[in-house]
Amino acid sequence: MNPGIYASVFITFFVIFTQQHEMRKAVMIKRKKKRGLKNIMNEVIKKYIGKSCKISTGSFGTTIVGKIIDVNENWIEVETKKGNELVNAEFIQNIKINS
Repeated sequence: MNPGIYASVFITFFVIFTQQHEMRKAVMIKRKKKRGLKNIMNEVIKKYIGKSCKISTGSFGTTIVGKIIDVNENWIEVETKKGNELVNAEFIQNIKINS
């Protein structure tokens, strides 16, 4: 067999392995940053408990209009005309507080 083939296969696997390692590292850094951001976001949302709001999840296509009842970990409980609904705070694009 030609040693050039082995060298090219080795180089290809080495490049792929290095890229995967860098991607994993970037994902871990994002996760660490998100953990701190969740706590801050929950504290901000807790200020608006009892207020009427409009919560949008953007590209996921859901908009909820109602009163924020409770904020617990990642979840926001909202009282709507249909009843109480839970929204995962990670998917929220924006919250508009009505006066």
